[in-house]
Amino acid sequence: MVSTVTESVDVNVPISTAYNQWTQFEDFPKFMDGVESITQINDTRTHWVTKVAGQTREFDAEITEQHPDERVAWRSTGGDTKHAGVVTFHRLADAETRVTIQLDWEPEGIAEKVGSVIGADSFQVKADAKRFKEFIENRGGETGSWRGDIARPGA
Repeated sequence: MVSTVTESVDVNVPISTAYNQWTQFEDFPKFMDGVESITQINDTRTHWVTKVAGQTREFDAEITEQHPDERVAWRSTGGDTKHAGVVTFHRLADAETRVTIQLDWEPEGIAEKVGSVIGADSFQVKADAKRFKEFIENRGGETGSWRGDIARPGA
């Protein structure tokens, strides 16, 4: 059973600011509930530690596509979590950007499967998107940036 969640949030910062902040994976715990830590291994690999509903999980993720001010896509590559996602950035005005998050994941165990059925995963992504908005707007700028381009495999 694959669960898909899509959520959008409009942030009052320029597209490059929103994108740049999203490339700072090690800052995700500041606005993503359940993310304990992310370690950037290299330009395309990260190691995640999450804790949701009392369960700690570790996994690696690979960035499969990344284009400045447009999109960041990834998939898990190891560990006990299977998921993939993409975040896209859409310019609405000079200082307003729509950030759209889409996650595909496989719930494991009864608690995750029930949570997915009742929409707990959608609620979580919506809350994380709102916290990202508050984080970037309150800061007024990004904590860093990585503007590298990673072509989609086979592209």
